Amino acid sequence: MKIVMIGTGNAANVLGRKIMQSGHQIIQVVGRNAAHAETLSILLHAPAFGKFSDITGNADIYIIAVSDSALADIHNWLPARGEGITVHTAGAVSKLVLKKVAGSYGVLYPLQSLRSNSRVIPEIPFLIDADSPGTLQSIRSFASSLSGKVVHADDATRMKLHAGAVIVNNFPNYLYTLTQDFCAKENIDFSLLMPLLHETVNRLEEYPAGQMQTGPAVRNDPDTIARHLFLLQAYPALSALYAEISGSITRYYDRFKAD
Repeated sequence: MKIVMIGTGNAANVLGRKIMQSGHQIIQVVGRNAAHAETLSILLHAPAFGKFSDITGNADIYIIAVSDSALADIHNWLPARGEGITVHTAGAVSKLVLKKVAGSYGVLYPLQSLRSNSRVIPEIPFLIDADSPGTLQSIRSFASSLSGKVVHADDATRMKLHAGAVIVNNFPNYLYTLTQDFCAKENIDFSLLMPLLHETVNRLEEYPAGQMQTGPAVRNDPDTIARHLFLLQAYPALSALYAEISGSITRYYDRFKAD
């Protein structure tokens, strides 16, 4: 297929590389920042354009990989077109934002954290949606050439999965950030915790998370929790989260003990 990539950030970079690896041809890279478009175009072996009015009409799929805020007013900057299929890559934005700018449109949401500087492209499940069954089938065929995990998800379902993605990815990463700061200031080696992190994630492949909970909160050990909170007094953000999450864990599992 012939693809036009609209956007020059992390998603455009990784998806562009994946699309090339899968045997498709990227015929244009288009972005507001001409320098960024030129840089990405070199990587994707496609001509760069800094004006949306220069988008060709010869593509099969137009992939809009821009921020959610840019999508909100897309009708103000993207010329309408009737040819090809136009998709956006956002998890929390309705497909209907494309209704005024495309004859056939849909969603190609990569359910993955994408970083331009990643040398190895991770496994990427795709959530897809479209304005019609025919368009959906075309998007499914394209997405299936990129990934073995392609699922139809309407706006409501995609929003729920997007919320889940934020909770399981962004929230823990913030805890890792605070913990790395704590370890650095206390002169202890954060890398010693890495095997524990790997084991915790690996268990999710085989067991429900609820059965794998360990620690002082689940066993209702207030003495250990109090000692930890005393230790964390100099780290208010981490201390507050430790207390809040510990309390939530205890309350969650106390329900089952009561039964």
